[in-house]
This record gives sequence, structure tokens and C-alpha cells, in this order.
Amino acid sequence: MAGSDEEESGRTDRRRAAGPGRQYFVPAPGGTPDPPPNPTRSASRPPTSDWKPRVEDAPGPMPRSRSARSAPPAASSDRARRDGSAARTPAPEPPAPAAPRRAPAAPRRRRRWVRWVAIGIPVLLLVGLATVTFRAFRAYSGIERVDLSAVLDPVSGDTVNYLLVGSDSREGLDPDVPVGGRSTVTGKRSDTIILLRVGPAGSQMMSIPRDLWVTVASTGRKGRINGAYNAGPANLVQTVKDNLKVPVNHYMEVGFESFAGVVDALGGITIDFPHPAFDTHSGLYVDQSGPVTLDGRQALAYARSRYYTERIDGREVTDPTADLGRQQRQQQFLRTALGEAGGSRNPVEVVAVTEALSSGLVLDDSLGLLDLIGLARSLSGTEPTTVVLPTEGARKGGAAVLVLDQPEADEVLAGFR
Repeated sequence: MAGSDEEESGRTDRRRAAGPGRQYFVPAPGGTPDPPPNPTRSASRPPTSDWKPRVEDAPGPMPRSRSARSAPPAASSDRARRDGSAARTPAPEPPAPAAPRRAPAAPRRRRRWVRWVAIGIPVLLLVGLATVTFRAFRAYSGIERVDLSAVLDPVSGDTVNYLLVGSDSREGLDPDVPVGGRSTVTGKRSDTIILLRVGPAGSQMMSIPRDLWVTVASTGRKGRINGAYNAGPANLVQTVKDNLKVPVNHYMEVGFESFAGVVDALGGITIDFPHPAFDTHSGLYVDQSGPVTLDGRQALAYARSRYYTERIDGREVTDPTADLGRQQRQQQFLRTALGEAGGSRNPVEVVAVTEALSSGLVLDDSLGLLDLIGLARSLSGTEPTTVVLPTEGARKGGAAVLVLDQPEADEVLAGFR
């Protein structure tokens, strides 16, 4: 027994000398001790003798692999012993904490403003459209109508003839306007007469000279065609039809006040002047050549000028063509004005033009809103071509007048028949 105690004491001393964390083995009595196992493989290699490691001297808990964590402990240990390898794997990292919830992109107050804007814009558009529509309808309703069903020809096909009349009534004009104050001329006369033809092939206009010598329908007597207007629009329409042998489908009349208002509503019209020009009788004064934008007052003076004078190389040259030159200037003006008015896409501008026209516009009662819209579309972005009615000067009762130059006149009039 003494020998056994000494052996046990020696083993204890060796165990203490090994220090903590060192594995040691106790050989079986009378046997040869096996070499100590490789520390890196001690967890995977099964023991080869009857000695066993002491748990309290192990360096610490062995990390478990993911497969060991998911399988039952006993089965995992048996599998490790059976396979001879249980690889060491690092412990899984703890899951990352969930990202904090982000704040809303915009505060509630901003959302409220966006909602109000989304609602307000359509409402404003509807209000604006309703206002424009109301103003246009009110202006259209205020246009004067005249019954000419007894003298107008019914429309047949897609081609329509309009008789456009510019009245020289000074009603509503400022007496200081150079084209003539209210005290200068009383009553109404047709200062400008134009036949406008609109069809699928395009549009064309022809001026009828105010001094054209014709047979007046209401009296059967000879006289200037502008005097036929004194008996009313119906008499003028019938006189044009009888003397020129052309159909007239619709009648439109505009006074001086409306004439100037339309130009101002369009923001002016641009006329190309080859030379500086003036007319002291109509009030026209243009001090430069080239494109010039005229307001309503100057445009009216240009269209009515009968003493059109140009400054050419320091000299003043009066237009020798007199009434013929005036017709050409009127046609140039109307081509530009009709083209700009028909091509306008600005609803505010269209309403302003309609309001300006309504104060002095007279239409036959068969000319409806759809007809006016169709006329505007036909003239949209285009200028009607102009033709000149061939005439020649003559003296009738001591007065200078114009008569039709036949057969050339019939050739031109054939395009309107």
C-alpha cells in the first residue's frame, strides 16, 4: 500500500506542475502511459486508453458548429466519434439589430399643401374657362342682327361668299380722331365693300370700288355703289348681286370703332412700308420704312387713306392711283388682320377680339356661331389672295366715277360665281 500511495502522490505532483488548462493522463496500474494527445485533435480523436480528460482542467467550453447546434447533443457526439472529425467552427454572429424606422418623407403640413395645389389648379382652370366662355357668349349675344333672308342666296356646297362692309359711321368715335369727327359726316355710308370667297381650294377677296357706277336696286337709277347702303343692307346686297352677277350668302358689317378695337385686341398688326408715308386727311404718319406695327388708330388711318403720300429720296410723292391704291391698302390690311385673328389660339385674345367686334358688328341672322368658327378656321394662319376688279375712269353728270372694264371684269367675277 505504501507503494501505491507514493505513486498516487507522484501523479498529483505531476498534475499540479502541469498547471491549469493542461490535460494529463493517468496510466493504468502496471501499464505504460500513452503519450498525451495532440491538443488540437483532442476534441475529435477518441481516447486510445482507459484514461479520460478531467472536465475541470479543460481550457473552456468548446464552440459548437451550426450542425451541432441544430442536432441533438448525443447524436452529434456519436457522429463526431464515428466520423473521427468534428471541425471547429466559429460561433455564429448575433443577428444585426433591425434598422430604425425612417421618418415620413414630408411633414403632414406639406402633404396638405400638395393636396390643395392638386385640387386648386383644376378648379382655377375651370373657373378661367367658364369666365372666358361667359365673356365670349355675352359678346356674341350682343352682336346686332339683321334679317336679309329675302335677298341672301342659300349656301350650296362648300364654297361661301361673304359681303364685307366697312361702315364710315363715326358713332362712338372721339371727335378729335383725324379720320373725321362726328360733326364732319352724318349718317352711314359703306366706305369699304369687299367680296370674300371661302372654299376648300382656299380664300380670295375682291374690293368693290366705292365710286363704281351701278344701277341702284331700290330706285332703278344710276349712282355710286356706296350710296346704295343709304337704303339699308338689303338694298346694298341686292345692288351687288344685280350689277356683278355674283351670289351673296352672308353679310358682315363692321364700324370704325370696332375696326380699331380689333387691331388693338390683336396687339396691333404689322404692315411693310416700302417708304415712310403720311396722309394729313386720315391722320396716317409713319416715319420709317420696313415692317411697322400699327395700333388701331393708325391702322384705321392707313386703311382709309385717300391721299397716301410717300417720302422717296427726299421728295413727297402722292399715290397717283387714288381709289385703286386705297383698295390695295385695304386688302393688304384685311389680309393681315383676318390671318392673325383666324390663327389666334389664345382664348383671352379671341374673347377680346369678339368683344371689340360686338360693339359695331352687324351680321345677317342666318350666320350662326358655327359658321363664324368655320370662317375663322378657314382663315387660320393664311392670308386670302387678292384680286382687282378691272375698272376704268369715266365722267357721269360732271362727277368722276368708275365703270366696269369689260370683258376683263367678267373674267375676274367668274371666280366668285
